[in-house]
Amino acid sequence: MALTDDIQLLGQVPLFQGFTDDQLRLIAFGAEKRKIAEGQALFREHSPAECAFVIARGSFDLWSGERDGKATIKATTGNGTMLSELALFTLCERKFTAIAKEDSEVIRITRILFHRMVEEFPDVADVVFSRIKGNIAALASGAVAMQGRFI
Repeated sequence: MALTDDIQLLGQVPLFQGFTDDQLRLIAFGAEKRKIAEGQALFREHSPAECAFVIARGSFDLWSGERDGKATIKATTGNGTMLSELALFTLCERKFTAIAKEDSEVIRITRILFHRMVEEFPDVADVVFSRIKGNIAALASGAVAMQGRFI
């Protein structure tokens, strides 16, 4: 993938929608590309998350451990999906294990790179904060809708 392809792909990621080409170029130029073979783990559940990944090509099964100790597939993701978005903002742990369903390629975006971009373009912080606020509101709304299942 060329730099222009990476910029176009990053522009389709919900967190980065509305960013300028210069902002996306800074991320794309500073990010690292990784090839992941079919069956290989990109990361493991409960491991420290120091970066986010955008799937550039291929797909991943997202596995999570159950209370009985068995792992189950919670979702399958593909091109343009960002994994571990929260890692761009703070130290956290991976909530699942990502296993490549096929030979795949990802773009690795570190927290340091993302913070540098926010420092370079302070207006981005407002856009990102607004998106995070919307995501948290949707999550809270979903939790309220499920509250009857736990009472």
